[in-house]
Amino acid sequence: MIQETVERLLPVAPADQCWIITNSDLRDNILRQVKKVPKKQVIAEPVGRNTAPAIGLAAFILLHRDPDAILGLFPSDQAISNEKQFRRDLETAVKVAASGENIVVMGIKPTRPETGYGYIETGAAFKDKVVRVRRFTEKPQVEMAKQFLETGRYYWNSGMFVWAASTLAAALREYLPNTAKALEEIAAAYGTSKFESTFQRVYPKCDNISVDYGIMEPRSARGEMNANIYCVPADFAWNDLGSWAALFEHHTDDHSKNVMRADGDFNLDAAGNYIHAPGKFVAAVGVKNLVVVDTGDALLITTRDRAQDVGKIVKYLDEKKLTKLV
Repeated sequence: MIQETVERLLPVAPADQCWIITNSDLRDNILRQVKKVPKKQVIAEPVGRNTAPAIGLAAFILLHRDPDAILGLFPSDQAISNEKQFRRDLETAVKVAASGENIVVMGIKPTRPETGYGYIETGAAFKDKVVRVRRFTEKPQVEMAKQFLETGRYYWNSGMFVWAASTLAAALREYLPNTAKALEEIAAAYGTSKFESTFQRVYPKCDNISVDYGIMEPRSARGEMNANIYCVPADFAWNDLGSWAALFEHHTDDHSKNVMRADGDFNLDAAGNYIHAPGKFVAAVGVKNLVVVDTGDALLITTRDRAQDVGKIVKYLDEKKLTKLV
């Protein structure tokens, strides 16, 4: 998926303009996967600090290179089937971002009351198909999500943002000043012998916060006409594969079917299950809408509508220092 993310962007920006923010566990493998991206532009965080510091670091580094740089944030855990339309929508977003101190988000038309995604409430039309953003709501309860769908004004937050590097840097200075100060110090050392030691020492001081909570929510509080936040409603097929339920949907349009990743299977009165058990024969009898994942040293059993709660398991394993199971 990291390969696909880079490849779909190459017609818009060459590989030497791509930056990947990851962690030390994945960096070496990513370097093998995306050889077109310069090695020095695959940066491993010393500690995880969520999306605001990660994309902020890229913004401050780019400002030293090009004060007029336009920056896009593209999570790699997403499936996009119509890549030509994706690039057309992206070009629209870039034009809006470059026309002022604007922040642009790609919105996805919701198909169900999903509680695992953030939502964008849109307001007045801006130009072409672009609309202004009223507010962001992170992961609502199911009843609220149903209300959002009924209004027709809401989109899923894809997590894909476009802005000038200077716009993002200014927003960080305004809403996350301590993080901005730390990132500016790290960016100033980039390309020197002091970069790695500065990165290791200073980056942990950054707030552990997402772009959505750290920047988008407080910025949208300025009001629809003053926040300069815009949404490009996406016309490309999209799926966020950040959960097992989403992975099930990616593999089938028929929710009555089972998706099996196993060495042979038998199904009797079983429907809507996602079962990942490589190397094993699986028999599913009389069960519906389950997610079963066998990784050899751990076994996950849940339902598709509770698949977003897997994050709580990860938190528990971290607390118990059982990270080898993650």
